[in-house]
Amino acid sequence: MVKQNSFKRENSFKEKIKEVLERAIEKIYPSKEALEKVLLSGRKLTIYLGVDPTSPHLHLGHAVNLLVLKRFQKLGHKVIFLVGDFTARIGDPSGRLAGRKPLTEEEVKKNFKTFKSQVSRIISFSGTNPAKIKFNSSWYKKMALPEFIKLAQIFTLQQMIERDMFQKRLKTGRSIGLGEFLYPLLQGYDSAALDVEAEIGGVDQTFNMLVGRTLLKILKNKEKFVLAVKLLVNPRTGRKISKSEGGLINLDDSPKEMFGKVMAFDDEGMFVLAELCTEMDIKRFGSFKKQVAQNKINPRDAKTEIAFEIVKLYWNKKEAQKARKEFFRIFSQKKMPEEMPAIKIAKKAINILDLLTLSGVKSKSEARRLIFQDAVKINKEVVKDWRIKIKIINGMIIQVGKRKFVKITSKV
Repeated sequence: MVKQNSFKRENSFKEKIKEVLERAIEKIYPSKEALEKVLLSGRKLTIYLGVDPTSPHLHLGHAVNLLVLKRFQKLGHKVIFLVGDFTARIGDPSGRLAGRKPLTEEEVKKNFKTFKSQVSRIISFSGTNPAKIKFNSSWYKKMALPEFIKLAQIFTLQQMIERDMFQKRLKTGRSIGLGEFLYPLLQGYDSAALDVEAEIGGVDQTFNMLVGRTLLKILKNKEKFVLAVKLLVNPRTGRKISKSEGGLINLDDSPKEMFGKVMAFDDEGMFVLAELCTEMDIKRFGSFKKQVAQNKINPRDAKTEIAFEIVKLYWNKKEAQKARKEFFRIFSQKKMPEEMPAIKIAKKAINILDLLTLSGVKSKSEARRLIFQDAVKINKEVVKDWRIKIKIINGMIIQVGKRKFVKITSKV
């Protein structure tokens, strides 16, 4: 019995390592085999993920990397979440044909204010093996100019210009900012400053991470593993799911928003979400994928399970159950939500555009666009004219799109 239990533990350990090495992973440097050997030896690594706070919201694209980090943490490795509060003020050019707008120090501070609470939905900052959170401004603010020049002398112009996105810009006649050009050097130095053994990042960050691998070898005679993680890409369009491309699901979205956004996702992309953004067993979503392909189950049923798993992971099981119930109440039974935000209007009548902006629509131009798209309803009646005034009736319901409902109460 002792031998049997020992075998089970060893087999479970190997399965967890296999998942670390394969799930969501595009490529490992110097090699998958080299990292596997270290992990099987039981040696504990210090591994980090860096994120620039260019927005106050982390999203499922970030979660792909965070889940890889979580798997390392569960195996007992030391993990660091690095906030690129200095590098965010320069702007990472990765994947961009145009320069990124530099942020001020105040904008950066505002953006990362809620980062820890969002990240803690996935990795743990407490317990027996707590993750650490660090900021790269802590070493860059202390770095003197001679030290930076010495660092820059390690690389040549030819090495940096080889980066594929720089080549694309040159071919299309677009400019490359000097700050953008130096960005890989700054991100790379993070590895040396943290003195780590491994780094996780999106495959679009491979160049920057390999610069860090080179610097760590030169400055500290230390090898660094690089795990290039798959990007969250819409299979139908082939594009990265982002704010500009649409379909973005933020980690601080409400459970209902999160569930609804997954259900609105392309059928082709739901299994990408299952693989990269959940802890659902690979065999389970593989079975769903096979059954959908063979028309044995409705794609919506598989998507419902995936949406449930996503909300359960980033919130909890109870919230996932409530979100699922609410979704079917609204979309299948065509009923109003049981709970919705309410706003008070101290007027007898108000222009529809003003009413919509008070209800949470970003701007009047956005409100006008939604009306043109027949996406605005008042008490289930579609609003057709953006110029009309709406008589305020206590308890009236504004619906914007498929998922946003607001109850209006009158102060008059």
